[in-house]
Amino acid sequence: METLNTVIRPYDAATDLKRLSDIWFDASLKAHSFIGQARLVEQRQLIEEEYLPRAETWVACHGREAVGFISLLGSFIGGIFIAPDRQGMGVGRKLISHALDRHGELSLEVYTANEQAVRFYTSLGFREVSRRDVDDFGYPFPNAALHLKA
Repeated sequence: METLNTVIRPYDAATDLKRLSDIWFDASLKAHSFIGQARLVEQRQLIEEEYLPRAETWVACHGREAVGFISLLGSFIGGIFIAPDRQGMGVGRKLISHALDRHGELSLEVYTANEQAVRFYTSLGFREVSRRDVDDFGYPFPNAALHLKA
């Protein structure tokens, strides 16, 4: 079901950090349970202190409530996370479309064990360009690199 009232706005560190951190954590627990809650708790600090402040982040809102976000490093999607109770409502598609309109092409890496995300990106036209057997931290969680041109 496509959500019609999603608004995309720029990230505001003063008002969005806690909510986006919560969305990231809840969505990560659902999508990346294979990583383990302890490692996700550790990574949450990196999200708050390094990743969000350095990225171009766009927030998807329903009314005044932030329900998802996409963080970009140029045309690379560092992360896209939707609150679990808002997944499947078109929020992710709208964020990808917004980023694609801004940059003309997008790339990302996705854990191959996150089958829902792999299906989502494939449905949008992303194509796999490479794979690696470990994640950014050197853990044995395979990743696929994907690319999409407008």
